[in-house]
Amino acid sequence: MAEENDESYPRPDFVHPKLNWTSLNGPWDFLFDDEDTGHLSKWHVNGLPNEVVVERSNPSEATENESESIVAKIAGGTSAFIPGNLSQRDRNATTHRKRKIEVPYVFQSPASGINERGVHEVLWYERSFADLRSNDEKSKGHRLVIRFGAVDYEAKVWVNGQFVGGHRGGHVPFDLDLSDAVEANAGIEHRLTLRVYDSAYNLTQPRGKQYWGAKPESIFYTPSSGIWQNVWLESLPPARIADSSHGTIIRGNDIASGDLQATVAVLGRRAGQTYSIEIESSLSGITISKSDRKQLPKETNSVSTSLNLRLTDDQFFDLASRSGRMVGFANNVALWSPTHPHLYDLTIRLFDSSNTLIDTVHTYTGVRSLNYNAGDGTFHLNNKPIFQALCLDQGYWPSTFMTPPHPFSASLKRDIELSKALGFNGCRKHQKVEDPVFLYWADKLGYLVWGEMANGYQFSDQYVERFDQEWMEAVRRDINHPSVIAWTPVNESWGYSDLDKNVEQRRHIRSLYYLTKTLDPTRPINDNCGWQHVTTDLTTFHDYSDSPQLTDTCSSLSSILSAKANRPMFLPPIPDHDPGSQHKNGAPVLCTEFGGVNIAPAASTKNKRNGDGEGREESEQWGYTTAANADDLLDRVKKLVDAIVDGGHCCGFVWTQLADIEQETNGLYTLDRVPKLDVGNVKKVMEGAVERYYKRLEKEGRM
Repeated sequence: MAEENDESYPRPDFVHPKLNWTSLNGPWDFLFDDEDTGHLSKWHVNGLPNEVVVERSNPSEATENESESIVAKIAGGTSAFIPGNLSQRDRNATTHRKRKIEVPYVFQSPASGINERGVHEVLWYERSFADLRSNDEKSKGHRLVIRFGAVDYEAKVWVNGQFVGGHRGGHVPFDLDLSDAVEANAGIEHRLTLRVYDSAYNLTQPRGKQYWGAKPESIFYTPSSGIWQNVWLESLPPARIADSSHGTIIRGNDIASGDLQATVAVLGRRAGQTYSIEIESSLSGITISKSDRKQLPKETNSVSTSLNLRLTDDQFFDLASRSGRMVGFANNVALWSPTHPHLYDLTIRLFDSSNTLIDTVHTYTGVRSLNYNAGDGTFHLNNKPIFQALCLDQGYWPSTFMTPPHPFSASLKRDIELSKALGFNGCRKHQKVEDPVFLYWADKLGYLVWGEMANGYQFSDQYVERFDQEWMEAVRRDINHPSVIAWTPVNESWGYSDLDKNVEQRRHIRSLYYLTKTLDPTRPINDNCGWQHVTTDLTTFHDYSDSPQLTDTCSSLSSILSAKANRPMFLPPIPDHDPGSQHKNGAPVLCTEFGGVNIAPAASTKNKRNGDGEGREESEQWGYTTAANADDLLDRVKKLVDAIVDGGHCCGFVWTQLADIEQETNGLYTLDRVPKLDVGNVKKVMEGAVERYYKRLEKEGRM
């Protein structure tokens, strides 16, 4: 596998060799359209105007009581609402002028060059581009495809005034074929226009930690609207191998046999055309095996095949002679784990009816098994108990917000390295579907990841429709990454304010469990992280108590299963309608949020700069509990970690959090990734606690 950098392909986990592609990151024309007149005025046909005058004032707003109620329900008693913080657009006539924005940074961020915090729900982007296809590629029918990593929230796209498609969902990718629109225009340069709608008020829209108020507060942050991940063009064969978002699924979870199971999907198949595929594997440059060539059936555009990844004795000795000591193998199968993240390189080839090679993809897989049904409270990786010492990672940076700063790949890799330096072996990616390059590095570096979705905050039929679509797209995008070991669709009942009594809300969470399990039966599902579980593989709870209270809670399973934030851990039955839920005896128990300790700021000082370049007053710097200084913070970290591990009932935890975010200053690193305490000492705390966990299991005969 080639090393990823910002000059290489944005999806290093799925690469067409010799791919003809170009990045569309960089300056675009940009214009706010607060009265949503652009479509009627045919901006997509005529180009963006130099300016637009906004006449409307005093638009309808959510009331203060509505906002306060929503925040109170979401926060679950963990933070106070600051009154009077509503989004405001009251104004007289305003003129918005066309200007440049630096894609892929959102207009709210300094890195975008716009750096505005007001409410702007309709955004227009525009730039020119050239058809990058060679004459030879055009003669072979290659398609010109634009790929968006993520656009928040609803996007419509035109080329030369011709509509080419759109997408709804702010955290997942989409592709559009521009070929017909480009070929209809004889010019060398083509005009690409994008209209984005991102509601500031509709709380059924999945938005995660993005606040709908004018000013970030409590556990909520400045919103991110528009393009916030990579945009690029590709020239692709008319019939080609699809990525996981379009149906190619690779599973290497059978460590006993070493068999890889793969379903390879094909895009652009013409009716009646015959295609076949094969897969070849290698490890550290040594070819291991090649599958039989399998033909796509007539009725589907995908085919299933298998490939054995077990090394022969000769291959094993050849590899040993090249690399020295062989670790992380079982029965000549290289296993993926945090300590030994072995990855097999895979080459997938697509052939036409004349056996001509028409497409090739380089990807990879990790062979590893998960078992969360041992029945003794443990979570197994590769048939051995593993303690998951995870951090809460929300992927937020000072001047770029949800987008990593340049260079993107290095920034994502660095966060993993910073986390591992503290002794964490993974993270819970919280309320965000992170850039896939993050998972690429997690795969390579050996880092466990819990995949999660950004939630909405009001339950309705519209919310169900929106969430189901985007969650399934997120799971499909990330399903082939060995580093992803659990799915979390819902956090702390966000969007489900009446689970005690509402059958429909319970049914939706239950449906999410089974929908996810149908698509991916290999990973555990944490249905509703923190409390009010409906149907779950893992019992997870959140507890931000200080160490004495947390020690008491974790000392007995009954205390762990007691109500958290005034909400039951499991749900009582609704007579004649719903059976309720309960902890499954022997299921893994994990404290998936705790800590959240900040350091008291010095008197009359302000915190380091935020994304807007402004300081935060002392009252706006908060954590769930507060340490006096770095030494006190380390002491609290140790006592809190020990409370969970030494209680004897938890097989993992998620420390809140890796780095500060705006006013939430409870990270172990600042927002600029500066450590607040000695990193080596934190690692000793983590490793010491994990070692005691394994020694206890060994003593109890559970290893």
